[in-house]
Amino acid sequence: MPQLTPFEQITALLDREEAAYRVVEHAAEGRSLEVAAVRGTSVSQGAKALVCRVKGIEAPGVLAVLAGDRRAELKRIVAAVGGRKGGFAPAELAERLTGCVGGAIPPLPLLAEVPVVVDEEFLAAHEEIAFNAGRLDRSVVMATADYVRIVAPVVASIAAPSAPAPPLPQAGPRQPG
Repeated sequence: MPQLTPFEQITALLDREEAAYRVVEHAAEGRSLEVAAVRGTSVSQGAKALVCRVKGIEAPGVLAVLAGDRRAELKRIVAAVGGRKGGFAPAELAERLTGCVGGAIPPLPLLAEVPVVVDEEFLAAHEEIAFNAGRLDRSVVMATADYVRIVAPVVASIAAPSAPAPPLPQAGPRQPG
């Protein structure tokens, strides 16, 4: 029997677990802002999945998941899994652990037993999340509650604080016209 592709693994898992989801086919895209536009979702709904190496734990890596418009805070990811220190995994390791190229990594562990850490603010923000489903031209939009039920992630604050909005320019004195 041929091995399932990551996309087939994802849809088989979601079907088996009776998750509420839909597949969106689109032009190949891995950047959060651009893929949100073609999905018809907000950037903050997009699950950005990053593979990290963490020293002091048994697992070969950690899958960190946060909103597509946020940056990961490595120290928080390491603390969430009880590690000593960590860094982002090189592309080769990320691909080996997930079976996917960068930009297509789903927020689900497919090949390796890796802990999944999800940003608590991301989970609380939307009733549905969206992600590239193991390939750059297919996305899944699914119920957040089903995602949490199926993955059973560690939930922690792992996103860097949002940058404050830039101040509005001050109006200068009016020049006589």
